[in-house]
Amino acid sequence: MHHLAELAEKCGDLPASFFRFQVVELWVFGDLLDVPRDVEAIQVALVADLPVDEVPWLSEPVGAEHWANSTRLSRNPFDARWRSRDAPVWNHRIERPALIWSAADGVNEEALVAVGDGTAELVRSAAPSAEELRKRVEDELAVSLRALRRENQAYTDHRWSPGKLTPYSDALWRTTTGYLDLLDALAG
Repeated sequence: MHHLAELAEKCGDLPASFFRFQVVELWVFGDLLDVPRDVEAIQVALVADLPVDEVPWLSEPVGAEHWANSTRLSRNPFDARWRSRDAPVWNHRIERPALIWSAADGVNEEALVAVGDGTAELVRSAAPSAEELRKRVEDELAVSLRALRRENQAYTDHRWSPGKLTPYSDALWRTTTGYLDLLDALAG
């Protein structure tokens, strides 16, 4: 719990001009919201003030690695998912998350206590209907397909250029993984 509380504090402490984007919300989801026990990784959703097309499912926005290093997210046991402020935070993997921090209200102490003492059910968001969830996944799939085409073109454009190809191949890999995950969710 101390890692989650520390990350929530750091979200509010970062200077606005230091990064290409700002994180505006921190949500927790997954095993930590169940019966209290040790977990290998804390699953969090970081909502950035970026348009939906800049944060397709399972991708990282430009500057995310720098943000993760600055907040120690990358050195602590977190499994982070990046989300856009312009779309719901929840989807087929982020089920009934709990808001831990927001730029508007700061640290949600009630949620932190509830997650820590095993009463997270009291602070979790409501579950979407089956139709809402299907629509959400379809919307994300469309965003992901646009991103996949964009990242594929960027990779193709830089394939034989001087310099490192890793940023382009990693972005293509993440975007492909997100697209396939969404496609599987719709098929299942």
